[in-house]
Amino acid sequence: MIPIFESILPIFLIVLLGIALKRAPFIDQSVWPGLETLGYYLLFPSLLFLTLATADFSGIELGTVALVSFGAVAIMTVLLLALHPIARAKGMSNASFTTLFQTSSRWNGFIALAIAEKLTGASGMALVALVLALIVIPLNFINVIMLVWYGTGGRSMATLAKRIAGNPLILGCLAGIFVNASSIGIYPPAEQAIDLIARSALGLGMLMVGAGLKLTDALRPGPAVLTPVVLKLLLFPAVMVALALGFGLTGETVLILALCAAVPTAMNGYLLARQMGGDAPLYAAVATVQTVASFVTIPAVMWAAGLAGGL
Repeated sequence: MIPIFESILPIFLIVLLGIALKRAPFIDQSVWPGLETLGYYLLFPSLLFLTLATADFSGIELGTVALVSFGAVAIMTVLLLALHPIARAKGMSNASFTTLFQTSSRWNGFIALAIAEKLTGASGMALVALVLALIVIPLNFINVIMLVWYGTGGRSMATLAKRIAGNPLILGCLAGIFVNASSIGIYPPAEQAIDLIARSALGLGMLMVGAGLKLTDALRPGPAVLTPVVLKLLLFPAVMVALALGFGLTGETVLILALCAAVPTAMNGYLLARQMGGDAPLYAAVATVQTVASFVTIPAVMWAAGLAGGL
C-alpha cells in the first residue's frame, strides 16, 4: 500500500499547490478562468487524443472493459435514482438531489490519468483514456437529463445535445480512437508538437483542481455532503471491481478500472449545476470533501483492487 500512496502523493501535492496559488496575493485572480479555458479546449483534448491515438490496445479486452464500464454506470444510475424518494423524505430539494447524483456518478479523468501515469505508465494512461472515451458521453447525457428533469433551469435538450456533441474532450477522444483504429499515423513533427502541448495538461489540471476547491464550504459537512462522498469514493469502485472480476478481468486492468471509479467527482459538473438549476454550492462542498477524502480512500481502494485482481 505504501508504493501506491507514494505514487499518488505528488498529485495531491500539486492540488495543495493549486489551493495555495489561488489564495496567493501575488497571483492575478483573472488568470484562472483563462487557464481553465486553455486546458478545456486545447491541453486536455490534446492529451486524450495523443494517448488514444498512440496506445497499444492489443493486450486489453476492449469488449469486456466496455461492458464493465457501461455496467457500472448503469448500476450506479439505478441505485442513485432509487435514493430519490428517500432524499425527498429527508427534506432534500430536487436541485440538491441533482448534485448528489452528479457528484456520485461523475469522475475526474485527469486525476485518474495523473495517478495512472505514476503507477503503470503509458499502458495505464491508455486504459484510463479508453474508459473515459467509452463512458464520458453516456455519463454526460445521464447527468444532463437529471438536471433537465429535476433542476430549476431551462429544459432545452437540443441545446444540451449540441453542447455535448461539441465537447472538446469527447472530440479529442473520438479523434484519437479513429487515428488508432485506422492506422493512419500522425506526422512525426505534428506528433511532437502535440506531445509538447499535452505534457502540460496533467500538471495544470491538478493545479486547477486545487484552485477550484472551496474549503470554507466544507468545514461542516452534513449528510447531503457525506452521502455522495461514500457513494462515489467507496460504492462506485466496489461496483466496478465486482463487475470486472465477474467478467473475468485480472491484474492491472482491474486496478485501473478501480482507479477510474475511485477518483473524486469532475469539477465541470459544478458549472453544469450553476447553469442548469442544480445546487452549485453543494456541488463545491462535495467536490472539496471528496478530493480531501480521496487522499486516503484511493490508496485503500487500489490496494484492495490489486489484491482482488491478483497483483
